[in-house]
Amino acid sequence: MPAVKPRVVVSRCLGFAACRWNGVSLPNAFVDKLASLVEFVDVCPEFDIGLGAPRDPIRVVEADGGVRLVQPATGRDLTQAMRGHITGLLDDLGEVDGFLLKHRSPTCGIKDVRRYAAADAKGAFGRGPGFLGGAVIERFPNLAVEDEGRLNNYTLREHYLTKLFSLAELRGVIHKPSMAALMDFQARHKLLLLAYDQAAMRRLGRLLARAEDAEKAAAEYRRGFATALTDPPGVGPVTNVLLHALGYFSKQISASEKAFFLDLLSDYREAKLPLSALSSVLRGWIIAHGVDYLARQSFFEPFPRELVEITDSGKGRDN
Repeated sequence: MPAVKPRVVVSRCLGFAACRWNGVSLPNAFVDKLASLVEFVDVCPEFDIGLGAPRDPIRVVEADGGVRLVQPATGRDLTQAMRGHITGLLDDLGEVDGFLLKHRSPTCGIKDVRRYAAADAKGAFGRGPGFLGGAVIERFPNLAVEDEGRLNNYTLREHYLTKLFSLAELRGVIHKPSMAALMDFQARHKLLLLAYDQAAMRRLGRLLARAEDAEKAAAEYRRGFATALTDPPGVGPVTNVLLHALGYFSKQISASEKAFFLDLLSDYREAKLPLSALSSVLRGWIIAHGVDYLARQSFFEPFPRELVEITDSGKGRDN
């Protein structure tokens, strides 16, 4: 159990209530697995502005340089009501570490929502964020933000979980910050930062080395750390970290064990295995051979192991 549970805003239709436009709920296996490990804040902007469930569908209309939210069957323009509701919702959230929103929803979708040229248009002409999804990305660009559809890809899923649980841990550290706690966090996340952004790792180290006020340093450190984890880490930097870790066992493991790991590394580089598969092997060696430095590194278990899942959509690392 994480010391600080991540606080996650989640679409209510993902198993919390039958609030979809067609009056159903969509239970989600990933959400179910997360339930005991995070604090969920469930939201449904459409239901909460009074549209009810079931309801006539709504759509995003983009025309004349503006974006509106309309309900074609009734002719209602819900733009102002929805924007006002979302502003109040985000203003009142308090501290959160991430969002897990409904794929392609006109309100919750984060990037793949159909855009129409008119309320009665036959087909969509493009895609973009929904009203809530777009507002979240604009206001919280450095938090862990995804939709449940994209998390079928194991690279995106492991990146999301890594960022979510790392940010929650850091939130706990800076609740009552001290330089010692910040430097310990930096030390434990050194290899993780090396895999994500080596330049950021060095900047953050210099920031803490020069800081005199823990509270000011904590605010700047949090921004820098979150920014460093914006995108999934590159295969090259991760490979370098894995090989660096392998070097600690050069005298402890057999030639066949090393060959086995290098075969796994090849599969990882070809997107046939998730990073967690290789981390699990290294973690076993860390425990067996008592490598204290590596044992403290979050890189090898950045999120609870019960969330490790090797299933994948098969659509590639960047889908």
